[in-house]
Amino acid sequence: MAVVVNHKEKTMGELKEKMAADLELRCYRPDTVKMYLRLSERFAGHFMRSPAEMGEEEIRSYLLHLLRDKKAGPSVVKMSVAALKFLYTHTLNRPEEVVRIPWPRTPKPLPDILSGTEVSRLLENVRSLKHRMIMMTAYGAGLRVGEACSLKAGDIDSKRMLIHIRDGKRGRDRYLMLPKRLLLCLREYWKIARPPGDWLFPGRDPNGHIGKSAVADAVRKAAHQAGIAKRVTPHVFRHSFATHLLETGTDIRTIQVLLGHGSIRTTERYVKVSRAHVGRTKSPLDLLGTKKGKVLG
Repeated sequence: MAVVVNHKEKTMGELKEKMAADLELRCYRPDTVKMYLRLSERFAGHFMRSPAEMGEEEIRSYLLHLLRDKKAGPSVVKMSVAALKFLYTHTLNRPEEVVRIPWPRTPKPLPDILSGTEVSRLLENVRSLKHRMIMMTAYGAGLRVGEACSLKAGDIDSKRMLIHIRDGKRGRDRYLMLPKRLLLCLREYWKIARPPGDWLFPGRDPNGHIGKSAVADAVRKAAHQAGIAKRVTPHVFRHSFATHLLETGTDIRTIQVLLGHGSIRTTERYVKVSRAHVGRTKSPLDLLGTKKGKVLG
């Protein structure tokens, strides 16, 4: 029996391969590649047509469908916009189809911050030594959870008291301070756990590192056990690290470097959540040369 090949499916398959290659050539991260391909496939699947046969009208219609019918949030729509802009600009070489597609405005809520006492309580309620060390490392040096999970033993420089972050966000390397207490705890962890291979925090497969989802689950359980009502995710350790540094007088430019932020604007949001920083700010009213006890006149 002869097999009939659907020309449209073949075209979509070839388009997917080309888009994957275009993303790879531009050194996009594997997770981003998968996301862009998946979102582009959903766009094509919605109309049951190849993106090559569609343009601005269908793109606008699809994005409105996500907002109105699927009740998708701004961040989800933003990812779809990014994927489709890449698809039409680079893979299909038709940038005119997306040039008028706007980027959705996404809300930027201030992050929840744990106090030092809350950080201690949370860590005390983490059952797994490995999970506790990952959280302590994230808080102690301001690492992203993915950076903490993917640390290797060789990244810990005890002579210079530095942590080497390799291939961080946007492929950037950076060095972070290694707190003395963290070094002592990591040495104790190493003696007890004896992790095989290069990874400091191996996953179930010793050839790979622990996944972020496992840490997120451990954080959620520990926060519940500690009775912390705030929204707690692994990223809260990084937020708290930055805020606590700011409150103890660390220059915001130094914090920017430690966090690996490309823009100072990203770092400046910690000023908004630092009550101590706000409280230290003098009002110009207090600087006026008024007489003691005189209120008006």
